[in-house]
Amino acid sequence: MAAMGQADDDIDHYEVLCLPSGEEGAALTIEQIEKAYRTQSRLRHPDKRPDDPNATADFQLLSSSYKLLRDESLRRQFDARLRGRREAAARAAAAGVKRRKAVSDLEERERAAAAGQPANPEELAKREMKRMAADIERELEEFRVAKQAAASGAAATSAYGDKKSGASQDGVKTDKGKILKVSWDGSADSYTAAKLEELFQKFGKVEDVVIKTRKSRSKGSAIVVMGTKEAALLAMQNHFSLFPLNVAPIQEKGGLSARSTQTPESRTSNIDGTGFSDLEASVFRKLQEAQKRKQCG
Repeated sequence: MAAMGQADDDIDHYEVLCLPSGEEGAALTIEQIEKAYRTQSRLRHPDKRPDDPNATADFQLLSSSYKLLRDESLRRQFDARLRGRREAAARAAAAGVKRRKAVSDLEERERAAAAGQPANPEELAKREMKRMAADIERELEEFRVAKQAAASGAAATSAYGDKKSGASQDGVKTDKGKILKVSWDGSADSYTAAKLEELFQKFGKVEDVVIKTRKSRSKGSAIVVMGTKEAALLAMQNHFSLFPLNVAPIQEKGGLSARSTQTPESRTSNIDGTGFSDLEASVFRKLQEAQKRKQCG
């Protein structure tokens, strides 16, 4: 019977006996189930359907469903599975409504922008964030170029991490659509790089996590680099599942310098190195200023 129950996970045994399912089915008495079985067995017996090639299999299913519903323990287990299916379907429907609402809001804003309608304060703040993101990317690119010029060939040590196996770790650009800015209320210690990587891995591979090194009692922030643009987009579309984290894209015209060879330890740690701490503080300070302007607006 256990093997049968495992094979019949997708079968509604109440419906097999033409009985109501769900909570109404769970309230049926044994007498009602027996009466339904007797009626259906007379109607669906293979002897009465000689031309139906599925008659025997259908009658066997009718008998097995009847046996399961007559067993009090197996019936309770089956009712619990049905209840779980209904709850899962309700959660999926609620999530679908939220996604459709988010898509609808986005399309409405795009139509308003295309029609030349005046942007509201929130839209103006987003534009400012995009402009500042471009400035930040430019600063990072200048830093990368300057550091690359100062490197002394293959023996040079990168400010982004130690050289490994003689492979160059500079000159690879991260696709602009893969970078996400993450912020939260509370100090930077509220989330570690490893914790953020764990949270975002459900949307796809995480290439890098950088947490702001300066401590703050009121706000924490980080940059998460996803493995693909699709993974970053999926994280944006399902940002509500990451609450209380705030997730926003960093739309730049270029790309951030990234490491082509990384160890798991260096990928989830803060980036250190001569000159980078000051640059990082400048980058996050500008991001914070933009966020404050957005909130005030």
